[in-house]
Amino acid sequence: MQTASDLGQNFSLSALQKENDQLKNRVQWLESILHHVPAMLYSYDNNKKSITWCNQGLAEAFGYTPAEMIGLGMEFFSNIMHPEDFKLAAVAQQAFRNNRRQFGGMARIRRKGETEYRWLLGLEVPFTQNASGEVVEIICAFLDLTGAMDTNAALTDALSEILRRQNESLLNKLTAREKDVMALAVRGLNNKEIASSLNLSRYTVETHRKNIRLKLKVRNSTELVSLARKIGF
Repeated sequence: MQTASDLGQNFSLSALQKENDQLKNRVQWLESILHHVPAMLYSYDNNKKSITWCNQGLAEAFGYTPAEMIGLGMEFFSNIMHPEDFKLAAVAQQAFRNNRRQFGGMARIRRKGETEYRWLLGLEVPFTQNASGEVVEIICAFLDLTGAMDTNAALTDALSEILRRQNESLLNKLTAREKDVMALAVRGLNNKEIASSLNLSRYTVETHRKNIRLKLKVRNSTELVSLARKIGF
């Protein structure tokens, strides 16, 4: 004959089992969402630059199994990224060491065994940290913008808006006088002519042009003129 204590114990075990089953179902449901979300998701170790987890979308898009990605480490990124874009991996790594809260950009990516690249948008955020507050793991999401084919017009407008904001950000780095110098340089005036037009010394103009190149990260006048035209000068 069961006592009240036995009945209470059986009820507790039954309740715990039911709660455990609910938690398992919840975890499976969440995992299913991660594998079906229309984006390529993964986490990686920021020090080793090695994949630690990925969803099915990433594995299917790149043609590597999760085990292969983990085993390849940094070589995985070298294999899938265009050589000119591969440096972004190191830039992102350092950015999070410098306590960046987000890193994003466009990169050319290719599938295993293929030679053709496609443009993907990637966004990364910190996921786990160590006892010192340093970022250990990063979560990244890749999105293939060609999937936005149903809203081509909106995609064009969005990219134009992003470019406009980027251009404004670049211009905001310059002082009013540097903008004056840049505008005249784009028109083809040399340093002597710019100095005469703005009533400045030639040395001052040279200093302004040097500062402009440093702020806008261009190496020479040709690149400066090309960039200036892109941002509306």
